Amino acid sequence: MKTSGDRLKLLLQECNLTASDFAAQQQVTPQHVNNWFRRGVPLARLDEIAGLLSVPPRWLRSGEGPKHYPPVRRHAPRTLRLNPETSGPSDLAADYGDMTRLPFCKVRGGHLRTVRDRYLQLPQRALDALGVATNDALCVGMPGFNMAPLLPYGTTLAIDRSMTRVVEGEAYALLHNGALRIHYLSHGAGGTLCLHSHDAQGHPDESYSRAACKAERLHVIGWVFWWSHLRPTRPD
Repeated sequence: MKTSGDRLKLLLQECNLTASDFAAQQQVTPQHVNNWFRRGVPLARLDEIAGLLSVPPRWLRSGEGPKHYPPVRRHAPRTLRLNPETSGPSDLAADYGDMTRLPFCKVRGGHLRTVRDRYLQLPQRALDALGVATNDALCVGMPGFNMAPLLPYGTTLAIDRSMTRVVEGEAYALLHNGALRIHYLSHGAGGTLCLHSHDAQGHPDESYSRAACKAERLHVIGWVFWWSHLRPTRPD
């Protein structure tokens, strides 16, 4: 298996998925998937596809490192009992003031679409302190592994769509050929847009000229101003 395309084909075989099935899932044509087999998985979609198939992006990209993540230890669930007379949203309101709901979004057809009946509650005064207007805020799930361990895969992120000006060292959400990505950003010579990952060793920097950004439909959605992640297991 010399290329990421070879490894993708193997993973689909292990999952009993045909190229057509996977193409439908990814909202591309079967010819796209066959091209990935021959030419390799596009870098813009590599993290997303690795996450879907539960393998480390580094292994899918280069064949280096372990193919599978170590198993997560499971613990018996514990029931949290609340007194409805003393617990609930009113407690949050008392501590933080008015709460505001931010919609969750997913990428469908290359665009962010609101997920019905799913939202995140944050204190309105926290958004006010950051200068984030409620109508400009939305939530997404961390789509890849490139920002670990700061932003693990699946972390809930809150995005301010009004803040697209690049400030070096800040994290931003981007759309790249219809795929969601999260990166630190900076500007290089000649207006080049540079993408950086928290896991810099496993995910090298990328640079895109203005022409490349236009050709690859790469644009900044907004600034990541909040995130939250629940640990999957207790430490020994």
